[in-house]
Amino acid sequence: MILNMDGTRPIYLQISEWLEREILNGNFESDQKIYSQYQLAEMFTINPATAAKGLTLLVEENILFKKRGLGMFVTSNAKEIIMNKRKNQTLKRLVLEIVTEAKRLNVSKEELIQMINDVNTGEAGE
Repeated sequence: MILNMDGTRPIYLQISEWLEREILNGNFESDQKIYSQYQLAEMFTINPATAAKGLTLLVEENILFKKRGLGMFVTSNAKEIIMNKRKNQTLKRLVLEIVTEAKRLNVSKEELIQMINDVNTGEAGE
């Protein structure tokens, strides 16, 4: 993964989202040790405090847990937490944007549903 250092999205959020994707993709399983702040800092050439902030965010969301002296580990229900969070935040925001734009363009609900179906079945043209 490459971090966008010039973008508006904070680096610690990019780190936490990347770790979430790694968990969703099965690269980290429940109760498995995850990268330390120092490993993340070295991997992405960032300040360890920034990496720690990304890890702390995941601890606060109960995606990771700390074992004193051993590091950070993936919680048993991390995938479920991440999926629910993304459904309830990311997908809802994207749907709202799509529906708002469809209204501006006078696209009917049926047309919009058909577009979604076409994309889902791979029939949508670019």
